[in-house]
Amino acid sequence: MNKKNVLIAGCGDVGGELARQLLADGSFSVWGLRRSIDKLPAGVHPVAGDLSDPDNLGQWPERIDYLVYSAATDGRGEENYRKAYINGLSNVLARIQNDGYLPERILFTSSTSVYPHGNGEEITESTLPEPASYSGLIMLEAESLIIASSYPATAVRFGGIYGPGRNRMINRVKAGEGCPAEPVIYGNRIHRDDCAGILAYLIKRDMEGLPVDTLYLGVDNSPAPMHEVLHWLAEQLDVELDDSHSAPPRANKRCLNQRIVDAGYSFRFPDYKAGYKSLLEAMSDV
Repeated sequence: MNKKNVLIAGCGDVGGELARQLLADGSFSVWGLRRSIDKLPAGVHPVAGDLSDPDNLGQWPERIDYLVYSAATDGRGEENYRKAYINGLSNVLARIQNDGYLPERILFTSSTSVYPHGNGEEITESTLPEPASYSGLIMLEAESLIIASSYPATAVRFGGIYGPGRNRMINRVKAGEGCPAEPVIYGNRIHRDDCAGILAYLIKRDMEGLPVDTLYLGVDNSPAPMHEVLHWLAEQLDVELDDSHSAPPRANKRCLNQRIVDAGYSFRFPDYKAGYKSLLEAMSDV
């Protein structure tokens, strides 16, 4: 069987789970580019490199059928964001072009931070992004780099990623910090395994010659009020919450995932209850 070669540039949390899912499928050979190659999942071909250094991008396979750019920043701040999402992506795109690679599609993990909306609006892929923060501006600029390239490209705007090791909401509840029920503040979220699942699904869809859009929203089926999410978690953990605290610092918007659902993707964790239940069960087994 002639397997497809996938290079995951920035093979960290989401990229590592994507690698595991692709390898489990059996149709792919996966290369993972990161600085700490000892943290790559088993079966991934290690590519030791630094995305911010164009002369240190490691040894790539002779052929790349799919490139997934899934970098993470070294911390907050505009400089770190630009280093990861503009400089790093530009370096990878230049390497692809200069070395004559012809990927069938490039996928980029973007963010719903490109939408500054804060009044509970419904957001779709057709909503005009007008980022006000440096993170949103940089993500939109990075998207434009892949769309302007000479290769088919897709950006997935993920929002509110949680999963193993991403326990911010759980830790907040354990500390007893709720938030008021009114005014309603909506949040969006997606389990890490569904982030990877969407990327893997789009790659397979492209392989089958089916249409793949240039943009998808990567969130689960149910935008939910933050008060509701916190109090549901509190019930699971048997914790009393103090609702005098402010809602988590997220923009108040309802991102809708109908485009990826219409494309046929089935969520492993379609809402926060399913995702957090799985996460809490895994934590209790440790």
